[in-house]
Amino acid sequence: MPERRTVALVTLGCARNEVDSEELAGRLAADGWDLVEEAAEADVAVVNTCGFVEAAKKDSVDALLEANDLKSGEGSEGNRTQAVVAVGCMAERYGKELAEALPEADGVLGFDDYADISDRLQTILSGGVHAPHTPRDRRKLLPVSPAERQSAGPAVALPGHGADAQGASAEPEDLPDGLAPASGPRAPLRRRLDGSPVASVKLASGCDRRCSFCAIPSFRGSFISRRPSDVLGETRWLAEQGVREVMLVSENNTSYGKDLGDIRLLETLLPELAAVDGIERVRVSYLQPAEMRPGLIDVLTGTEKVAPYFDLSFQHSAPGVLRAMRRFGDTDRFLELLEAIRSKAPQAGVRSNFIVGFPGESEADVAELERFLNAARLDAVGVFGYSDEDGTEAAGYEEKNDPAVVAERLERVSRLAEELSAQRAEERLGETVRVLVESLEDEEGAEGVSVLGRAAHQAPETDGNVLLDVAALPGREFVIGSMVEAKVVATEGVDLVAEPLGGAVEGGDEGGGSSEEAAT
Repeated sequence: MPERRTVALVTLGCARNEVDSEELAGRLAADGWDLVEEAAEADVAVVNTCGFVEAAKKDSVDALLEANDLKSGEGSEGNRTQAVVAVGCMAERYGKELAEALPEADGVLGFDDYADISDRLQTILSGGVHAPHTPRDRRKLLPVSPAERQSAGPAVALPGHGADAQGASAEPEDLPDGLAPASGPRAPLRRRLDGSPVASVKLASGCDRRCSFCAIPSFRGSFISRRPSDVLGETRWLAEQGVREVMLVSENNTSYGKDLGDIRLLETLLPELAAVDGIERVRVSYLQPAEMRPGLIDVLTGTEKVAPYFDLSFQHSAPGVLRAMRRFGDTDRFLELLEAIRSKAPQAGVRSNFIVGFPGESEADVAELERFLNAARLDAVGVFGYSDEDGTEAAGYEEKNDPAVVAERLERVSRLAEELSAQRAEERLGETVRVLVESLEDEEGAEGVSVLGRAAHQAPETDGNVLLDVAALPGREFVIGSMVEAKVVATEGVDLVAEPLGGAVEGGDEGGGSSEEAAT
């Protein structure tokens, strides 16, 4: 019997990339590849790159070079790696240019290669060459009218949507254990790459907004929704795999359904997802403030098992800067939106990202942003310094701020954001929170374990954690994937410390844990 081929997937960037990696893993597993965690143990290391901002692109290049070191023998002895392949947004965005600038990569594959990923990797592993693609503006691949996109969609590669470039189902007749699809001819192949009780589900791809600083639509394409039945089917499958929280991801979730004839489709879908057996929490990411509507706020704040969580893309609050960004709103309108949310759910979680140093931004504009931050009571804040992005409108703007000015504003606003988010965490002292247990770690120099999880206002990886004080309830068993009611008793920055309340742990072994994943 020939030796099995092995592949490792290294994922950088956002949750959308994580979904794409699991789709690639599913396609490869269905074609007989063995998935391994460490690149050094794989015949092929596939790096799913990020192409959003300069720092992320640098991280992607560093990951490719690190994988190449394994291949060239510069890492530890006994490495198996024979080839390094770049996929993802940076590979799609730059194609041939990336291949020429980074000869250490044995292949640079775009989204159109995903349907044939197994053949592409086999060709590269065998010493063949697959020519890198020439990038194109993917917004031009779909009709301008959203209503016409669903019928045209199968002609375009849409990672995470399930159909290949010819529109045929990618599902083979016999699938290995633990491999999606859940159901339906458009369901994506998917293999979990970890045992986390949390997973992202792609709601849509692309974006129709034309923010002057953002290049994402040019390489992710125009907005196109997945069908509700596909999203539901995949969520059911994930629940069967032990997932207890699903996070809906796309470039713009508030646009969901507009190409399906119903801009309010998300309001209908959310209660159905929350009703899936085994799912304890549904979270929606990336919401556009200008597209928020009362009915969506009602569903997000009033539906059992739907987290009252608002990942709102404010970007700034000074009206002049926002207009230059091709965005809408201002400080007072944004504060009115937050008041509307908190009037229905006072404990609702809100996070956002902001850009400082945008071309033309004045000290008065920064002061206006600081006014908003002081009043907004945000749970988590990301602050980024402006830098030109290839192919964006803003890259051609005049009145660029000096890099030293951008750096100073970044440091100042970041420091303020950190202080304010810590204050917001302190406001939660005494609150009762529902914590999804995600990890059990041995405490160095102490008996027992550290039990970490997240409350409804905390998204994975970005918004802090809850440390459960297990000493407050001796003899209590905690299981990964269970939901625990707890009272917040202390804070550490944006992180919370909470004492579990009495009563049984929700979920038990059915919450994605096992006898090896329990602690007393």
